[in-house]
Amino acid sequence: MKRITDKIIADYKRHLINEEKSPATLEKYFRDLREFCLWIPDACLTKDTVLKYKEKIISEYSCASVNSIISSLNSFFSFNGWYDLKIKTVKVQRQMFSTSEKELTKSEYERLLSVAEHSKNKRIYFVMQTICSTGIRVSELKYITVSSIESKRAEIRCKGKRRTVFLPNQLCVILKRYLKEQKITSGSVFVTKNGKALDRSNIWSEMKKLCKKANVSEKKVFPHNLRHLFARTYYTIQKDIVRLADILGHSSVNTTRIYTVESGEIHRKQIQKLGLLRC
Repeated sequence: MKRITDKIIADYKRHLINEEKSPATLEKYFRDLREFCLWIPDACLTKDTVLKYKEKIISEYSCASVNSIISSLNSFFSFNGWYDLKIKTVKVQRQMFSTSEKELTKSEYERLLSVAEHSKNKRIYFVMQTICSTGIRVSELKYITVSSIESKRAEIRCKGKRRTVFLPNQLCVILKRYLKEQKITSGSVFVTKNGKALDRSNIWSEMKKLCKKANVSEKKVFPHNLRHLFARTYYTIQKDIVRLADILGHSSVNTTRIYTVESGEIHRKQIQKLGLLRC
């Protein structure tokens, strides 16, 4: 009978570390595994048990979250050779439209910037512009260094890949001003008081404080939405999804398509312009 033991979990963790998984990925995989272990009786595993857990999470989470959890569990099962326990993900029709409730618009972004510019903590003002004008991930913010500002390019290392991100001239100008104000002469531009790189929670918390004064829904305000805004804006102007995938560091163009989905309202207006109705 299959059981999850502390040794099995420790071996799996070493495996993921050797695979050079990011700290965020490690935390996510083990959070999903932890929740699963708390639910199953006596850590006793059968296919029937796993399927019942699938039913449970389907009733509680969105399809995307369910598939993410299943992916974590299947990875763990594969590592242990428990292929008979692997389960299928939930089939989801590709989303054609984004929802306005979650999509951060350019005008909302500008309102957030205006509030941030006049706040006590100016750092978030520069952080938001850096992410939104380059399309980098929050985890890649640490590669924006004093030397990268001087060369106007940042060498990003993420998920075993390297790519060059070009920094807009105007961004370099305002970041040099920030460096001078903060008396930063080397290393990463954005760090905590202890000198550690900012993480997602730091930035998320600082962005949320801007919402009320900027009159922007908190549901729209999180760091990754700045990357989405960059992608949508770039694609609207350039219409080059392959180049955009390179800029964002995506291995597959299909991943990039998620970032370029327009709102249903935009599609409705486009259809109305077809002139196929008689009034």
